[in-house]
Amino acid sequence: MQKHKETMWDVTVIGGGPAGMMAAARAAELGAKVVVLEKNDAPGKKLLITGGGRCNVTNAELDVRAFLAKFKKNDKFLFSAFSQWSVKETLDFFHARGMPTKVEAENRVFPKSNTAQSVWDVMVRSMKDGGVTVLSRSSVAGFIKKENTIQAVRLMNGKEIRAHSFVLATGGKSRPETGSTGDGFAWLKEIGHTVADSDPALVPVAVKDAWVKKLQGVSMPAVKITLFQNGQKQGASEGKILFTHFGVSGPAILNMSKDIGELLKYGEAVLSLDLFPSLIPEKLDAMLQKTFKKHSNKKFKNSLSALLPSALASAVVERSGISPDIFCHSIPRAERLKLGKLLKDMPMRAERLLGVKKAVVSSGGVALEEVDFKTMRSRLYPNLYLVGDILNIDRPSGGYSLQLCWTTGWVAGNCAGNTMGE
Repeated sequence: MQKHKETMWDVTVIGGGPAGMMAAARAAELGAKVVVLEKNDAPGKKLLITGGGRCNVTNAELDVRAFLAKFKKNDKFLFSAFSQWSVKETLDFFHARGMPTKVEAENRVFPKSNTAQSVWDVMVRSMKDGGVTVLSRSSVAGFIKKENTIQAVRLMNGKEIRAHSFVLATGGKSRPETGSTGDGFAWLKEIGHTVADSDPALVPVAVKDAWVKKLQGVSMPAVKITLFQNGQKQGASEGKILFTHFGVSGPAILNMSKDIGELLKYGEAVLSLDLFPSLIPEKLDAMLQKTFKKHSNKKFKNSLSALLPSALASAVVERSGISPDIFCHSIPRAERLKLGKLLKDMPMRAERLLGVKKAVVSSGGVALEEVDFKTMRSRLYPNLYLVGDILNIDRPSGGYSLQLCWTTGWVAGNCAGNTMGE
């Protein structure tokens, strides 16, 4: 995009991800002269790959307190920002700009088009409508400050970009190929902010067990996963699971990954799969009896595909200890009960997290006590706004990460746009 001739901006946004684009669009809507500094050749690179390229825009929980409960201890910080702009406002924003949405499992909201491009198009058009200038391939080296005021940002090429206000939206360290390399953390430390080290937060898990890796591409929509160490239960998660060539992914795994990573520092972590979480053992046994009766003249190895994806059914048969060639009518009660236990408790051993290159988001970031969430201003530098993944906030998968970006970005842009020239 064309470079602006002016040297003094009302608002400079560093980072063209979802939070940065929302901040820029809102400030420009209020009449501010806005520039976005983007290190890639175009903004929104990570946005285009989020949600498997479909973009999980938000989570359709319209009650602000219920929504924020998912952020656990951090909800108290977020309430003042979310009381200004939350899920309803986000949905209204996209709907008003011609992007219909749909709600899927676990209240996940996606564009009806099933493509992240639709979300990207809305954000880029919103910036363009406000006259936002985007300077692509503009890598920032750090801040220039005087006392408690940010005066400019210094680019890698030595140029300075001056502004009345600055919005830092550089993200964390997840998916570094999209530009999220944690640069903003270093700049914040340099100017005196407290920054917690960044770790992968929502990330797939590699497992040791060979049988799991044979299931690549198999998914189960509703599985319960219980996490154990030294025989002690350490947590549980329920939802969709996806088997991959390295192990497991999907929302139920991603939401436990931080805990799994912590446990692996101290020893072996075991994930127990309950493939039928909605059935108590007695109900599951009744279902197995009914299945074996219906397929009484079939061999055991061919009977479970009515209940499970065929590759997973084969893995269960292999691990059950029951002869695969026994006919269903000949399976003893004790063996059937043992099979039922396996279906409720199928263990696999975690090996490692896949790291920042595969992480959906990363944890860590600026200390929340150093941010005024009514405005998203830094408490150390009143003309610096901190948004999105730069904040030290863990959250589950399911649209919560993007909603955090939309909310904090809008609040920052709204305040910066309303305080031009202060």
